[in-house]
Amino acid sequence: MGRPWRLHAATSAIAVAAYFVLPTDGGWFPTAWQVAIGWGSAAAVVVGVRRHRPPAAAAWYLFAAGIFLNSSGIGLEAVLTARGWALDPPSVVDACYLALYPCLIAGLVITVLRRKTRREWTSVVDAMMISTGVGLLAWVAVIRPALGDPAYSALGQVVTIAYPIGDLVMLAMVVRLVAGSGARGPAYRLLAASVSSFLLGDTTWAVLNQFAISPTPREQSLLATVFLGAYALLGLAATHPSMVRLTEPDTGGRSRLGLTMVAVLATVALIAPTLLMIEAAHQHVTDGVAIAVGSMALFLLVILRMTLLYRQVVFQADELQRLSEVDALTGLFNRRAVMAVLHRALERARRDATPFALAMIDLDHFKRFNDRHGHPGGDRLLVDAARDWQAELRANDFLGRWGGEEFVLGLPSTSLDAAVEVLDRLHGATPSGQTFSAGLAMWDGFETGDELIARADAALYEAKHAGRNRTVVSRPPHPVGPRPTRQPRLPGHEPRPTVERTR
Repeated sequence: MGRPWRLHAATSAIAVAAYFVLPTDGGWFPTAWQVAIGWGSAAAVVVGVRRHRPPAAAAWYLFAAGIFLNSSGIGLEAVLTARGWALDPPSVVDACYLALYPCLIAGLVITVLRRKTRREWTSVVDAMMISTGVGLLAWVAVIRPALGDPAYSALGQVVTIAYPIGDLVMLAMVVRLVAGSGARGPAYRLLAASVSSFLLGDTTWAVLNQFAISPTPREQSLLATVFLGAYALLGLAATHPSMVRLTEPDTGGRSRLGLTMVAVLATVALIAPTLLMIEAAHQHVTDGVAIAVGSMALFLLVILRMTLLYRQVVFQADELQRLSEVDALTGLFNRRAVMAVLHRALERARRDATPFALAMIDLDHFKRFNDRHGHPGGDRLLVDAARDWQAELRANDFLGRWGGEEFVLGLPSTSLDAAVEVLDRLHGATPSGQTFSAGLAMWDGFETGDELIARADAALYEAKHAGRNRTVVSRPPHPVGPRPTRQPRLPGHEPRPTVERTR
C-alpha cells in the first residue's frame, strides 16, 4: 500500500466527514459538495483502471458510470427543484438515481463470474435465501403499498418499486460475492463495504418512509454521508493495487457456512412466520398468499442448502480419507495404506491360490545425493523415481513409500522370475543415473504381512551390505519345494543390478 493511496484515503475521509459538519442552510454548496465527491470517486475509479490495468476493466467502468450518474442526479434534482419542476416519478432524476442499480449489478456479475473456478451452488442458495426473505419483507412493507398508491400513475408505480427491486438484486449479488470463494484483499473488502453502504442508505430511507418519519436536516445530512461514503469506498477500492486480484479465483478455497451466515439465514427464514404473526395479531391478513409462497420457497431453499452441506461434508470426509492414505511428496501409498493394501492382497492370494511377491527398495547413497543437490534435489529424485517406477507397473501392482528413500512394491499373481524381471525394469527406469538395492520375498502362503515385509527388509539389508545396486531374494521360512536358480545378468553399457538368493 503506497503513500499516494494513503493520501487518497485520508482526503476521501476528510471530504465525507466535512460534508456532515457543513451548515444545512448552506445553499448550493452542500449539493455541489456531494456531486464533487461522487464525480471525484468516479474519476478515481477510471484512474485506478488506467493505472493498474485489471483483467476485468469493464466491471470497474460500470461502477464508475453508476456513481457518476447517481451523484449527477443529486445536482440535477437540486437544479430542477429550484426551477419549480415537478419531480414525481417518473422523472429524469429517477433515471439518474436508478442508473446506479444496473451498473453496480452488472459490474458485480462480471466480478463474481471471473472469481469462481467451479459451480458454487452453496453461495448461490445463500444469496437466494437472503433475497427471498428480504424480498418478502420488501413486498409487504414497500412494493405492494406502492402498487396500490393512487398518487402515482402506473409508470410512476413501476419506477417507485424499481428502487427496492434494485436493492434486492444488489443484495443478492453482494451476498454471492461475500459467500463465494475467490481472492480476498483490501479492494475486495472496500467494494463489499461500498455496496453495503448503498444498501444501508436505501434501507434507512425505506424504513423512514414506511413509518412516515420526516428526518431533520441534520439527520438528512447523516444519511447523505452514508451514500457519500459508498462513493468514496468504491473509489478507494479501484485505486488500491489489490484491485487487479479482485477477479482472481481462489483455487484452494471453498465457501463456508460460518456462524455469521447461519445467524443471517436463520433470521431470514423467520421473516415469513413473523410477518404472518404480525398480520394475524392485527386480525387482518392481507398478504397471506405472498407469505405462503415465500415460506414454501424458503423451506425448499433450506432443504437444498442442507443437501449441499451434506454433500460437502461427505466430499471432505472422502478427501480426508484419501489424504490419510497418500504420501504427501510422491503421491504414492503411505506406510499405513501399504499395510492395508498388503493385507487385502494376501487375502486375495490365499483365496485364489496365486503367488505374491513383495520387494523392499532403497535408493543407493541417497544421503550423498541429497548433500550434493540439496533437499529440493533429493525430493525431486523421490518424486521422479516414484513416477517412473509407477509407469513400469501393472494396474494391480502397488507401490508405496515406506519412509525416507525406502519403498515397498507389491506384485500380485507374480512368480519369482517375473518379479525379478520387474525389478530389472525398475533399475533401468531409475532417474538421474541413480541405482537402488532391493530385497525380494515370495509369500509362502502362511506368514502375515508384517512377517513378509520383515523378510524382504532383511534381504534388502543383505543387498546393501553386498555392494548395493542389486536384488537379493529371500529364502521362505517354510520350504515349498525347489526353486529354479537364476544367474545374475551380465552388465551392458553400465553395471546392472545383480540378483542373489540368501542361503
